[in-house]
Amino acid sequence: MIWLVPFAAAALLASGLALAYVIGGAAVLAFFLSDNARYLAILPQKVFSQISVFALLSMPLFILAGEIMNRGGVTRALIDLAMAIVGRVRGGLGHVNVLTSVFFAGISGSATADAAALSNTLVPAMQERGYSQTYAGAITAASAIIGPIVPPSIILIFYGAIMQTSVAALFVAGIGPGLLLAAALMVVNAFYAWRDEHPRIEKGEAPPLMPALVRALPALALPLIIVGGIVLGWMTPTEAAAVAVLVAMIASNFYSGLSLADLLEGLRRTATLTGSIFIILCAVAAFGHLAALERVPQAIATMITDLGLGPVGFMLAMNLLFIIGGMFLDITVALALVVPLLAPIALANGADPVHLGIVICFNLMVGTVTPPFGGCLLIVSTVTGMNYWKLARAVIPFVLAQLVVLAILIFVPEISLYLPRAMGLWN
Repeated sequence: MIWLVPFAAAALLASGLALAYVIGGAAVLAFFLSDNARYLAILPQKVFSQISVFALLSMPLFILAGEIMNRGGVTRALIDLAMAIVGRVRGGLGHVNVLTSVFFAGISGSATADAAALSNTLVPAMQERGYSQTYAGAITAASAIIGPIVPPSIILIFYGAIMQTSVAALFVAGIGPGLLLAAALMVVNAFYAWRDEHPRIEKGEAPPLMPALVRALPALALPLIIVGGIVLGWMTPTEAAAVAVLVAMIASNFYSGLSLADLLEGLRRTATLTGSIFIILCAVAAFGHLAALERVPQAIATMITDLGLGPVGFMLAMNLLFIIGGMFLDITVALALVVPLLAPIALANGADPVHLGIVICFNLMVGTVTPPFGGCLLIVSTVTGMNYWKLARAVIPFVLAQLVVLAILIFVPEISLYLPRAMGLWN
C-alpha cells in the first residue's frame, strides 16, 4: 500500500494545497501505510529538534537585511559602480550584469531576489543599447545564481543547520567558487560580444570610478562587515546577521532612504518567507523520521555499493540528482529532502562536508536556470514578459559554462577549501 503515497501527494498538490501541507500529509499517510503509526507519538519532538538549531536564527535576519537594502535604493549605486569598472569594454553591459550580481550577492543571498531586481533594471537598459531581449534575460538569469554562493547565503545557512557544519566555513568557502562562476560567465559574454558585435558604453556615459566607488561604499560595507566579523571571530553568523540589519538600515539613508511603509513591507515579507521555510522544515522532518525508521539511507548506500559506482561515480550521480531537483523543487525543499539521505553516504566515501555543501548548493542553483521549470528563468520571463522557451534556449550556453565550473569544483576541492583552511575556520 505504500505505493499509494506518491499518488496521494500528487493529488494534494494538484488541489492547490501548499507544498508544506502536501509533504506533511504524505508523510503522515506513509507512517500509517508502512505500519509505523505508533512512532507518530514522538514526531513533535523530532520536528522541534529539526528547527531548534541556533544557526537558523540568522536566516530571517539575513532575509530582512536583504529586504531593507533592496528597498533602500542600493540597486542604482551598485550598477553605477559595475558600469564604472567594466562598462567601457565591448559587451560592457553584459559584464555589468554579472558584476552587479556579485555585488548583490553580498546583500540578499537570494537568486530569485537578484533575478527580479536586475530584470527590472538591467534588462531594459541592455535592450535600449541594442542587445536582444532574450540575451539580456538569459545573462540576468544565469548571473543571479551567484547570489546564494557568495556570502551571505541563505541556502548555505540551511545546509549548515541540516548537516551541523560550520556556517562561517561555508560562507568563506563560497567566495572562490562564486568569483570563478562570475569569471566563466564573463568569458561567455565576451565571446558573444565579439561574435555579435555588442555595443560598449562610451567614456562620457559611464560614471567616473572614484565617485561611483565612494557612493557604493555603504552598500559594499555590508558583506565586508558580515564576512570580516565572522572570520576575525568578533561575531557568530547569527550576531553578524543582526549587525547586517542595523548596517542595512544605516546604509539605506545614504541613498533614497527607507520609509516606514517600506520597512513594514520588508518585515512582512521576511515573516512570510521565514514561516514558509520553517513549516517546510517541519514537514520534511516527518519524512526524515520515517526514512530513519525504514533505514532508507542504508538501503541507498547498499544499492550504490552493489552498483559499484565508487566515490567519484556516486558524487557525479548525486550531482545529477540535485540538478534535477533544482529544476522541479523549491531549493529549501530539495535540500531538506535529499541532503539527509545522500550527504552521509558521500561523507562516508571521503567527501569533506564544507566542500560537499558548496557543490550541492551550486548544482541546485544550476537547476534554477535549467528548463523545463527553472525558477530563475520563470522569474525573469514573468518580470520582462518574454517568451519562456526563447529565454530557455538563450540561457543554454551560460548553463554549459556553469556545468564546467561545477565539474572543476567537484574535482578540485581546494577551490572551496583553501580560504576556510587558511583562515583557521576548517581543518
